[in-house]
Amino acid sequence: MKILDHLEEWLIAFLMAAATLVIFFAVVHRYASGLAIPVLQDLLLRINTSWAQELTIYLFVWMAKFGAAYGVRTGIHVGVDVLVNRLPTPTQRRFILFGLLAGALFTGVIAGLGAEFVLERSATSSTSEVMEVPIWVVYLAIPLGSALMCARFLQVAWQFVRGGELPTHDPAHVDGLDDEAVESKS
Repeated sequence: MKILDHLEEWLIAFLMAAATLVIFFAVVHRYASGLAIPVLQDLLLRINTSWAQELTIYLFVWMAKFGAAYGVRTGIHVGVDVLVNRLPTPTQRRFILFGLLAGALFTGVIAGLGAEFVLERSATSSTSEVMEVPIWVVYLAIPLGSALMCARFLQVAWQFVRGGELPTHDPAHVDGLDDEAVESKS
């Protein structure tokens, strides 16, 4: 899984950068179109940016699906464990493993149903409203994101069975920052 270890971060960073650029372009376009500069205004008014909002929404949907997989892998995904933490250790371990496997089952089912839905849509001529992209491309986020999330649940469950550890997140730690500080001192 070395290749896929940071897949979510790269996808989220790319999608976030793309959404930021699209929004920036649309806002600058909207503002500049209102300037009373004859040649510039005429040129900008010929450019249609109605697609920007739809594309940004789709980028955020994809970001959310892959962000959830990132959350499972790093231990920051939302979980309610108040009662589980009060159980004796052997029982607690069983409940944690059950929760991880239930998460894998749920996201696996969603991935399967999502794939079936995408296949059904790919046989139609349905397109998105403004961009007219085949709608199955937009919905592909569901099976892909859910399958990755399922794999991450299974990965965390396997690590928990082998070592008894769950991933934890330290909000004060930034990956790569400590490494750079050590390198600059040497």
